Amino acid sequence: MKNKTINVVLAILLSFFALGFTIKFTLNFTPLYAFDVSYLNLDKELGMDKVTLVKNYKAVTDYIEKSSIKKLSMPDFKMSKQGEIHFEEVKAIFNKIDFMFYFSIILFALIFITSKKNKKIDYKFLNISSILIIMLPALLLIPFAVDFNKSFVIFHKMFFNNDYWLFDPSTDPIINALPEAYFFHCALLILSLLCLEFIILRIMKKVARKQFKIEN
Repeated sequence: MKNKTINVVLAILLSFFALGFTIKFTLNFTPLYAFDVSYLNLDKELGMDKVTLVKNYKAVTDYIEKSSIKKLSMPDFKMSKQGEIHFEEVKAIFNKIDFMFYFSIILFALIFITSKKNKKIDYKFLNISSILIIMLPALLLIPFAVDFNKSFVIFHKMFFNNDYWLFDPSTDPIINALPEAYFFHCALLILSLLCLEFIILRIMKKVARKQFKIEN
């Protein structure tokens, strides 16, 4: 492959990896949920202590993340059949994100190592990838800021072909422990991490450019 093609391919793979990492990190970043339990007064509203709520949250995220867990079981929350189906669909989406995450980094490593060995790499892919990564926050920040509720609804209609995500608190009380405000904070964390990754890639580009000049 020519240098230009290699740079584009590496940039896309690195961007997929960065996006996958950001989503996976946010899902597993329990401190954010623990913070929101207090900040949103979830413990007082639901009459449950923070430890119990976090434990149930971890049960949900472990089910979504771990392929070994086939059925969702929350210690302190009942769940309807529709709720169970929705979480199965969420798990399927995260399975695809996992595939994207691991596939992109493995293929990236193979192409990068081969290209570096054959001296067909100039690190321009870092610049391209940084641009791709910053495009998502740039595109989403305005609609999120204007009307997150509407954006939230559109997101679910895009990724789910039913309305099972519209939980009834009487049959799926977990929805009270996972309010929209929490998902808004997750979105802010994702956008912040992408912006941080943009900065990191720009720094790496400057360092790599100097090293490339030294090597050549």
